Amino acid sequence: MIAMLLRVLGHQYAGPVRRTVALMTTTAVVEGLSYALLVPVLRALFGDTPSDGWPWLIAFGAAVAAYAVLRYISDLSGFRVGTTLLRGMYHRLGDHLARLPIGWYDTGRVGEVSVLASRGVLQAMSVIAHMLAPFISACVTPLTIVAVMLAYNWQLGLAALAAVPVVIAVQAWTARSTAAADTARAEREREATDRVVEYLQAQPVLRAGGRTTERFGLLDDSLHGLQRASRRYALSALPGIVGLTLTVQAAFTGILALAAYLALGGHIGTAEVLAILVLAARCADPLLSLAEIGGRMRAARNELTRLESVLNTEPLPEPAEPVHPSGHALELDSVGFRSVIGDVSLTVPQGGRLAIVGPSGAGKSTLLQLLARFHDVDSGAVRVGGADVRDVSTRELMSQIAIVFQDVYLFEGSIEDNVRLGRPDATEAAVRAAATAARLDEVIERLPSGWATNVGEGGALLSGGERQRVSIARALLKDAPIVLLDEVTSALDPVNEAAVHEGIERLMVGRTVVMVAHRMRTVQHADHIAFLDNGRIVEEGTHDEMLRRDGRYAALWNMSLAASE
Repeated sequence: MIAMLLRVLGHQYAGPVRRTVALMTTTAVVEGLSYALLVPVLRALFGDTPSDGWPWLIAFGAAVAAYAVLRYISDLSGFRVGTTLLRGMYHRLGDHLARLPIGWYDTGRVGEVSVLASRGVLQAMSVIAHMLAPFISACVTPLTIVAVMLAYNWQLGLAALAAVPVVIAVQAWTARSTAAADTARAEREREATDRVVEYLQAQPVLRAGGRTTERFGLLDDSLHGLQRASRRYALSALPGIVGLTLTVQAAFTGILALAAYLALGGHIGTAEVLAILVLAARCADPLLSLAEIGGRMRAARNELTRLESVLNTEPLPEPAEPVHPSGHALELDSVGFRSVIGDVSLTVPQGGRLAIVGPSGAGKSTLLQLLARFHDVDSGAVRVGGADVRDVSTRELMSQIAIVFQDVYLFEGSIEDNVRLGRPDATEAAVRAAATAARLDEVIERLPSGWATNVGEGGALLSGGERQRVSIARALLKDAPIVLLDEVTSALDPVNEAAVHEGIERLMVGRTVVMVAHRMRTVQHADHIAFLDNGRIVEEGTHDEMLRRDGRYAALWNMSLAASE
């Protein structure tokens, strides 16, 4: 468990963790040894001169006090190290998630990452702070007491020692029997989280369909599935709990019977029998707690396994010797990517404008993602300024590119905070100029709090057009030489479309631009147009050239004209 914890976090935490484990182990040993002093105490109390027990009572009190101090120090160390590990895990997980390919984030990952980043990390990192000390105490203290029993009476010590392999076997069997059930429960929990997120996001659709009070079938099914999986997990753990209880009780009964036999035979005295039984009873309590602690430790280990799986997912590789792009021209050279893009070659000279059009699902947005290296191509090459994007550091590549997506995501905070995301160190004048160029100033003027207006989670407190203006202002502030536009006006009303279109025109001035659009009037002034279908270019040329060919592009153009009339 500790080895996996250090493997997941990194060995820079090995020193504090090992010191904490050593301190907790010492504390458990001292606890066990303190109970050993009960034997001479009881022997003196039941002897001819009970007053002889005072030194032993004082020693017992001193041992208990030493144990209390050690327990306080070890628990405090556990909390401190646990807090450090928790902070380290959040940092490592966050940094790693930020480096993973965008393609890794499919719809099934939402629930998985949500559970891992919340309950999963807390449960895994709580091992040091909350579970390790009682687990070590439940294992080491009984073993120390068994060693004490062996020292006082080897027959009773061996009887107690015989229970150790049985307890270990029961714990191992319980772990195996609950493994599959715990995996199934984790999968159902991830699915239920996905369905909850979907249910919340689908509220407008559900209410528009009049389904405001009835249950959402997919969510109900996933919650029932989670309930059944949790029940199966509890039932799978029950035999182990019962087995451990029976083993401990049987061992105690056996020690009691053997002690009675030895006492009746005159081999040991009454005081020794009573002391040994007290020690045996003290062994039973932590052993019985092993069932609960062991279950929590296994659950934490399973979360660690899932965290390790995510952290072992390979991010896009960084070049060992990064190259620097020479200029801002773009090139797609025989690019192939999965089954989405096949043998696409395009060139955009520095300062040029390329428009990509085509039916939905043709791979247009994927091409933009390949240019920004959200994925690595399977074949061919993507070049920026003559340099393969795989040979350019991610930091430098992203500094060269500004992206305006169709679906704008804003972080909860003020409008100014979201605009400054493009360049956090920008001056106030630069931020205001970017807002004016994007016509965001019109929005800010009519909001009561102006620049300090909170946009809500995901920008929910702003309209789609207002969010898009914030996104354009952010891109303008970044002032990157390459701009990628992904259908930025496809879902806007005429007023916002005109404002956003004006902002886009200002954003494109003097920059290398690749735009994906459904509304044809936004692409007709592009230097070059590529018509994409099924991941392949079926037509390309200027607007006038493609109209003269009277092909797929011309048909799409005529259709858009007819729709606008």
